[in-house]
Amino acid sequence: MPDHETVIATLPAALRLYLEPELPSWLQTRWWSSREEALTLGRGAQIGWLDMMDKDAMAAAVNGATDLRWLSSMITGMEHLPLLDLQRRGVTVTNGAGINAITIAEYVVMGMLTIAKGYREVVQAQARREWLRDAPGKVELAGSRALVLGYGAIGQLLTQRLQAFAVDVTVVRRRGDASGAVLGPDQWRARLGEFDWVILAVPATPDTHHLIGASELAAMKSSAVLLNVARGSVIDQDALVQALQARSIGAAFLDVVDPEPLPADHVLWSLDNAHVTMHLSGRSQDRMFERAARRFLDNLVRYRAGEALQHQVDLSAGY
Repeated sequence: MPDHETVIATLPAALRLYLEPELPSWLQTRWWSSREEALTLGRGAQIGWLDMMDKDAMAAAVNGATDLRWLSSMITGMEHLPLLDLQRRGVTVTNGAGINAITIAEYVVMGMLTIAKGYREVVQAQARREWLRDAPGKVELAGSRALVLGYGAIGQLLTQRLQAFAVDVTVVRRRGDASGAVLGPDQWRARLGEFDWVILAVPATPDTHHLIGASELAAMKSSAVLLNVARGSVIDQDALVQALQARSIGAAFLDVVDPEPLPADHVLWSLDNAHVTMHLSGRSQDRMFERAARRFLDNLVRYRAGEALQHQVDLSAGY
């Protein structure tokens, strides 16, 4: 890119404090703080950072930013965006893969310990001012077996943490190996009955839609716990409800559900073996903006130099 060329960037005002002190003079910055501003200010921008909680509004802003060369995001899952259209337009997309991996891995461990030790019952007893005479949960993580589906940043950090608790971890990746500790996509279902914990950390793609359904739930141990920090679409939720009601599995720890927010009258709220944590795992920390800003600024240097950007999304694969 010529040194004299000015580039227009539409960036979120929420990150201005982190970004503005290090933005170069060649960048003409437009700061947006509302859906309407994102839609308006995205037009004509070569660089866009248009993350919104309202995924339809975000997609609309992306569609309207017809001059985009680079779409930056701190969101990991890109399934709500017109990825094939962005590919056709020649837009490079970078995402937030790994930014929240530390806190999400910690959240999974918290969920496992909460269920293993019956901690929800302890909290409820405290609210009643009742002194329990016995522990409501008597499971130890040590010596238990976990299957982790998805070995990106979250899966890798989670594996490290679980191994520190002496959990025997098996992971599922694109390719298995001869050790038996790494399974391929066609191997894990046959071994589901071996695991105490089944943990979902895969991207949401057509291939992972309802990855866990009635047959997979039936193959799990009756005491097994299913934990989902991926996307709600990865589980056939109706089948899961039936399995929880029948107690054909032990419990489910669901940071993500379908739809979100979960309707107030949904049966999952009322099941004593369902733990719904409202997609809070990635928000349970205070460094997300700082990490995302640093990633953007590092990539901005690469963008100006014409180098490949880090954390690019494979628009064909969807992640």
